[in-house]
Amino acid sequence: MNKIDGRMFKNMILSGAENLRQHAEYVDSLNVFPVPDGDTGTNMNLSMTSGANEVEDKDETHIGTIGKYYSKGLLMGARGNSGVILSQLFRGFSKAIEGKAEIGAPEFADALEAGVRTAYKAVMKPVEGTILTVAKDSSAVAEGAAGKDGSVISVMEAVIKEAKASLERTPDLLPVLKEVGVVDSGGQGLVYVYEGFLAALKGEKLEMRSTKVDTETFVEDVHEFEEFMTVEDIEYGFCTEFMVRFEEGKREFDEDAFRSDMSEFGDSLLVISDDEIAKVHVHTETPGEAMTYGATYGELIKMKIENMREQFRAIQEKKGPKEKKSYDTAVITVSSGEGIDKLFRSIGATHIIAGGQTMNPSTEDILKTIEGEDVKKAIILPNNKNIVMAAEQARDMLDIPATVIPTTSIPEGLAGLLSYSPEASLQDNQDAMQESLEYVKTGQVTYAVRDTQIDGMKIKKDQHMGINEGEITAADDSREKTLKTLIESMLDDDSEIVTILIGEEGSREEVDRIVESIEAEYDEVEFEVHDGQQPVYSYLLSVE
Repeated sequence: MNKIDGRMFKNMILSGAENLRQHAEYVDSLNVFPVPDGDTGTNMNLSMTSGANEVEDKDETHIGTIGKYYSKGLLMGARGNSGVILSQLFRGFSKAIEGKAEIGAPEFADALEAGVRTAYKAVMKPVEGTILTVAKDSSAVAEGAAGKDGSVISVMEAVIKEAKASLERTPDLLPVLKEVGVVDSGGQGLVYVYEGFLAALKGEKLEMRSTKVDTETFVEDVHEFEEFMTVEDIEYGFCTEFMVRFEEGKREFDEDAFRSDMSEFGDSLLVISDDEIAKVHVHTETPGEAMTYGATYGELIKMKIENMREQFRAIQEKKGPKEKKSYDTAVITVSSGEGIDKLFRSIGATHIIAGGQTMNPSTEDILKTIEGEDVKKAIILPNNKNIVMAAEQARDMLDIPATVIPTTSIPEGLAGLLSYSPEASLQDNQDAMQESLEYVKTGQVTYAVRDTQIDGMKIKKDQHMGINEGEITAADDSREKTLKTLIESMLDDDSEIVTILIGEEGSREEVDRIVESIEAEYDEVEFEVHDGQQPVYSYLLSVE
């Protein structure tokens, strides 16, 4: 194949997204820290799915146009650092093919190189041994492969071969990968995307990975309606879920065909199947028709329909009528936990975006929060190292002056916001808030999801871990002992205030005992304790 047009590129995108989706859980398992988060695989999958959704219904032969749609979907849906870097790789790629109806192997190779340049420029301090390295190394062989026989397939095969080799070298560039015994998770995700591209070029069908379907529960779908929404914004009003048990004599089940047909009924489609059952979730205007279609494959054994417009109206009635508000400066902060939400609002946050370690908000989530109000200036606090790049990408897409304070934790966000002044200029606030971060040390207590060895410390699954400024400094079966060890490791002669945010799994009694013990030794240190109600982390700490 010497040329690819828009239809073929769309097939490549859909195939790449599907291959990544099937392997997202494995990519998550490569995360260095054994913390309970849905990190790289989840973020790359959601980002790639956003790009795929943007092109899925486009019947377009012009590859430049498909590239433009794909880039837009990726940019808006980008979550986490890995998702943002992926979006930048294909932003550069799409810019390179802009205006072209079709491309050959040389143009394809050039576009891959352009993507790498764009991605490296987007990262403030590029780190080798990551997805960037895998993308760079693999694109470097593309031009040579293109010159051999002019086949796009040959280029893609060479790119994948080098991408895999580069991936295997990532532990040599990042010692922590070697210590934990894994390759870079973002690089692995990119390899899966490229393998999906190649399968589409060859006309091959991806092998579906099947697991036994849980027939006891439906999908956990919490309908979180954003503050800027109106009932008219809900395009598909019925959250529809059903399970169908396959029967002989009825239509033979093919998941690809089934998924394609079901996608015609609406969005937010999820299909999980095994040899006996298919479980379906879809937002649609015609739930009856969707279920009738499902019944052509067998017997419907469980069904559930929720009217999301009614849910939205009920929420709005509780809140009362909402008018579009005007803000000279909007302060947008990412938060996780009702108690933390209240803290942020009490010290000046105007908008709260739900998110954090287990669910990173996308570029679009941040944009819509700001664009849904009359805002003249904006300050964004991401409060997680994996959200900073998405926040910066959103800032760059805004039409108003905006800044991102690069807060990498909830405690940093609180400290930064305490330095905010409504009367100060955007630049003065930026300077003051960023300076305040220099005086804050942060810590977390969570639990290990697997056995591992990192930073010379052996950690067993389910042990409690104390993390001080990104390094695991304590691991023990006792959560109380872990918290005490962590606090003591964070204190020094200059420490004045220790703030503890108690999470959903935390205990006020534990904290009180530890505070009493430490105050006896550090009589000049003041403790502030708040009920943060955050998930994942039993305790969040800051020392100033």
